[in-house]
Amino acid sequence: MLLISPDGVEEALDCAKAAEHLDIVDVKKPDEGSLGANYPWVIRAIRDAVPAGKPVSATVGDVPYKPGTVAQAALGAAVSGASYIKVGLYGCTTPEQAVEVMRGVVRAVKDHSPEAFVVASGYADAHRIGCVNPLALPDIAHRSGADAAMLDTAIKDGTRLFDHVPPDVCAEFVRLSHAYGLRAALAGSVKARDLGELTRIGTDIVGVRGAVCEGGDRDTGRIVPALVADFRAEMDRHAGEHATLAPAAS
Repeated sequence: MLLISPDGVEEALDCAKAAEHLDIVDVKKPDEGSLGANYPWVIRAIRDAVPAGKPVSATVGDVPYKPGTVAQAALGAAVSGASYIKVGLYGCTTPEQAVEVMRGVVRAVKDHSPEAFVVASGYADAHRIGCVNPLALPDIAHRSGADAAMLDTAIKDGTRLFDHVPPDVCAEFVRLSHAYGLRAALAGSVKARDLGELTRIGTDIVGVRGAVCEGGDRDTGRIVPALVADFRAEMDRHAGEHATLAPAAS
C-alpha cells in the first residue's frame, strides 16, 4: 500500500487527483516534526476533499510520555474523520512506557470506532533522540493491541531510513510484525530506488512525501499528481517482478 502525506487541504486536493495511484492519504504537519499533528478541522477538510472510499490517516504527533494526553489526542483524530491513527512514540524511552501510551490510544480510539486502524510508530534514528529501539516496535504494537508497527525518521536532515536501519534490520522488523499478525509500515525519506528492497522484505505500507514533491523537497515542494503516479508505477513494477521471482526461488 502507498501512503502519501499532504501538509494541508490544497495538497490533499492534489492527492485526490491521483487517488487511483495511492491507498491512504495521511494528514500531518511537517513543521511540527516528522509525525507532526495537524488541526482537527484540517483532518475534517481533507476527509471531505478526498474520495469517500479512500482511507484518511492522521498523525497524533511526536508524542511525549503522557498517556492520557496522547489518548485524548488520538480520539480527537478519530472523531475528526481519520480511520488510521498514527502515534510517534518520541518521548517513550522504554518499551513499558510505549505500551502504556499505546494501550490508552487503542482503547480511546476503538471504543469510539472499533474498525479504526491504530499504528504504533517509532524511529529508525532512535539512537539520536533516545526513544525505544526500532526492533521493539512490533512487540509494543502487539502488547498494546495496535494493528501495525511503523518506522520513520525523527530528524529530517537528509539521512534516510536505510542509513539508520539497514535493509536486513528492516527485514527483521517486518518479520517480527508479521509474526504478531501486524502490518509493517516503513517511511523516512524513502525514494523510488528503495522500492526493490522494500518489496523484497515484504513491507505492507510505504509512506512517502518528499519523493512525490517538486524537487524532492518535503518542506518547500508541493505534491505533484504525476510524481505520485510515477512512484506507484515503480512500486507496481517491483511487486510484479517479485511475484514472478518468488515461485522460482521457492
